[in-house]
Amino acid sequence: MLTHETAPFHAVLFPHRSLSRRGFAVLMVIVGGTLGFAALRTLALGAWPVAVFSVLDILLVWGAFHLSYRSGKAFEEVTVTQDEVVVRKVSPGGRVSEHRFHTAWARITINRREEEVVRLRVGSHGRSIVIGDFLNPGDRATFADAFADALIRSKRGV
Repeated sequence: MLTHETAPFHAVLFPHRSLSRRGFAVLMVIVGGTLGFAALRTLALGAWPVAVFSVLDILLVWGAFHLSYRSGKAFEEVTVTQDEVVVRKVSPGGRVSEHRFHTAWARITINRREEEVVRLRVGSHGRSIVIGDFLNPGDRATFADAFADALIRSKRGV
């Protein structure tokens, strides 16, 4: 049996995060400093409700990025062998779902809008799953081409 180390095609897809952890720390220092200063200034002027909302703004920015980084823990692992296509999806919470399709029956559906790949699906026998939904259109198109090529090669026995 082929493992992902010896499989003809193996890819691990991760959601893109444009801001690194260090960048997030810098952003929070800037946001916290600016809004913290505004909170202290309005508090000194006696407008304590404005200070409360400034602190809430800081917490909301932090919370939004926390949720974004949490969702970034999700990934998909796609393996194509001569016998099967295996798609393993791992949720941000660590829940794993695995989908298997026999290579001979597996079909790829690529929905495009102009030059962009909007959605990529693989399926057979009436069931299908979406792959790489969290990727940007350019990465999704590159992956779709490589995946389709790998599936064609595996069907030909190459």
